[in-house]
Amino acid sequence: MWSIGVISYILLCGSRPFYGRTESAIFRCVLRANPNFEDMPWPSISPTGKDFVKRLLNKDHRKRMTAAQALAHPWLRDENPGLLLDFSVYKLVRSYIRASPFRRSALKALAKAIPDEELVFLKAQFMLLDPKDGGLSLNSFTTALTRYATDAMMESKLPDILNTMQPLVQKKLDFEEFCAAGVSVYQLEALEEWEQIATSAFEQFEQEGNRVISVQELAGEMSVGPNAYPLLKDWIRSSDGKLSFLGYAKFLHGVTVRSSSSRPR
Repeated sequence: MWSIGVISYILLCGSRPFYGRTESAIFRCVLRANPNFEDMPWPSISPTGKDFVKRLLNKDHRKRMTAAQALAHPWLRDENPGLLLDFSVYKLVRSYIRASPFRRSALKALAKAIPDEELVFLKAQFMLLDPKDGGLSLNSFTTALTRYATDAMMESKLPDILNTMQPLVQKKLDFEEFCAAGVSVYQLEALEEWEQIATSAFEQFEQEGNRVISVQELAGEMSVGPNAYPLLKDWIRSSDGKLSFLGYAKFLHGVTVRSSSSRPR
């Protein structure tokens, strides 16, 4: 997807997003510089066109669009009426099913703050999975895999992922919960309006899911050891023992203690 972003950038403006006289200079530019979207002809290019390229040229691969998301992007949507099932959704749903009730509450609050334009893709994915009686069962995911998967996908870990989604035999995912399961925190974080989204989500979480949590329990939620306790303590409000806004944002992100401690606080 990175390569498609580079090619799209060149086709739209006629120059490369990263320039250097030598191969090593180009690599350094990729690592240190950001593409220029200010000079001509970018001011005359549509906002959706620029957004398409920016979402592909994000240096964090977790924040880039998937192939299915790129094909469903508003810049291409009118030219591409068909839609692919995004199999990364399977991994996200599996993680959601295996998550603790506390984390699921945090994700549900986030889903309620997702901008409408971001919900378009999730709604399309939900419909591709062919919900029955308003919800998705394990059979929905199994049938969709059979219908849409390529041979390469069938030979990948997707069938194994299905085996870990057995709880869906007993319970269906409605659209609201599917959004909580299918949203990518990393991709939302890459949006310009991320701070507004996170703030709105935290307000929802305060009303519906935030509760008293100990440092030890939070460490268990984050899968980190006692050495993380001093850091995690800063994520819990001393006034009531619940997650602060900082703690909620970090908890959603699933950031490791090592990466957190390397950033300015």
